[in-house]
Order: sequence, then structure tokens, then C-alpha cells
Amino acid sequence: MNRRDEQALLQRVATLLADPAHGEHPLFEPLKALAEQYRSQQQQLERLISISDRYQQLALEARQVTQKRYERSLCRQQKLSRISDGYQAMMRERNRALHQASTHDPLTQLANRRLIDERLHELETSGRNYTLALLDIDRFKTINDRHGHDVGDRLLVAIADAMREVLRESDLCGRWGGEEFILLLAETRIDEAHTIVERLRDRVSAVMVTSCEERLSVTLSAGISEHRLGERHLITLQRADQALLEAKRSGRDRCLITTR
Repeated sequence: MNRRDEQALLQRVATLLADPAHGEHPLFEPLKALAEQYRSQQQQLERLISISDRYQQLALEARQVTQKRYERSLCRQQKLSRISDGYQAMMRERNRALHQASTHDPLTQLANRRLIDERLHELETSGRNYTLALLDIDRFKTINDRHGHDVGDRLLVAIADAMREVLRESDLCGRWGGEEFILLLAETRIDEAHTIVERLRDRVSAVMVTSCEERLSVTLSAGISEHRLGERHLITLQRADQALLEAKRSGRDRCLITTR
């Protein structure tokens, strides 16, 4: 029996009970008691339904509150994650910049003495073959004295860029000091190193900078020394430096190979 049929039946019972003609009927009192009991149970059921509905409403509201708290917490977590990611990226970039600053010349961005020394020590420890070349800009002091250090710095940067164009990926070029540069050519014999240095000298001689409408170019002197098995890199470096001195004494604009 559905809800509508129940209501219709209750209405018929109520109508019968309200009719005085049925007051003396033997089923009058039992039917009246049954109807009252049914109404009482119906009221209790409705109260239970109401309590259940309220409970479900409260549970729904609590779930919504919990969901909103979770979403806010998730939003904060995502924000913190973005901040953390940004901070870590900033630290990586700062560490990269610090490493760059500690191992490279600030003007030319070539390797500095520290990085060259580290690589030389690594090669010496591993027993790998290498050749060193020291290069010096001829009469660079004259350019600085006549045109100023700003022009001299521009020339150094242009020369460094030219060197990067010529050298191989495995070659390491560094600024050794002032107008002097060093090449560390790993796994390279002296004849091949001489070819590389001559190609580099040709490229640098084509570099020009302008000062007061005057076009300035330079030449390079170089000394080359191949590392000998068991030799410390300082000795190899000294022999390259001696070859460079001989190149400058013999007229500059040339590359000499050490014979000692």
C-alpha cells in the first residue's frame, strides 16, 4: 500500500469513528485504539525521518566544510610548493653563478687560473696526454696607453670570442693574466696543437675594434709544450712559457715549440 492509499484508509477510519451511529459497534473501541496507535507510530516515524534528514543535512554540511578546508589546505600546499620550487631554482641559479664566478674570468668569461689548475691536476692524475700553449697579445700595453683600458677590455673580449669560434669542444681556453691566455689541449700531440694554435692566431689577427674611428688589430705570440709522461704540469707550463718568451724575443707574431 502506497502513501496515498494509507491516507485514504485513515480518512475512512476517521470518518467512521466520527459518526455517532457507530459508537455502539463492538469494533468501535478496538478500531479507535488501533487508529490512535497508528497515528502515534506515524508521528514517531515522522520524527525519526526528520531527525534522519537533519542528521544527513548536518553530515552534508560537515562534509562541505571539510571539503573546503581540504581545498584551502591543498591551495596553500600548492602555493608553498611553487614558492619552494622557485626558491630551489633561484638557489640553483645562484650556485651556478657562483661556480661560474669562481672558475671563469669576469671580463672574457674564459676559464680562470683556478679552473685551469684543476683540469691540469686531473689530467696529471689520470696520466692522459695533453699539450699546453701560452699566448700573449703583442704590444697590448701600447693599446692601453694610447686608447685607454676600455678599448683594451673590448679588444680582450673580442679576442676571447674569436678563440671560442676556432677551438674544439674538448679544448679549454683560459685567461692566464692580463693579456696572456692559455690553451689546454687534452689528448692532443704537439704537431696537432701547433696547427690549432696557428689557426687561432690567424683568426685573432682578423679581429678589429674601433677607437676614435681608428681600426685596431693585434697579433699573437705563442709557446707550445707537450706534457711528458711522469712530468708535473708545472714543468710543462714552464717549458711553454720559455717557448713564449723566445717567440717574443725573436720578433713576436709567431708560434714556437719548446725543444727542451
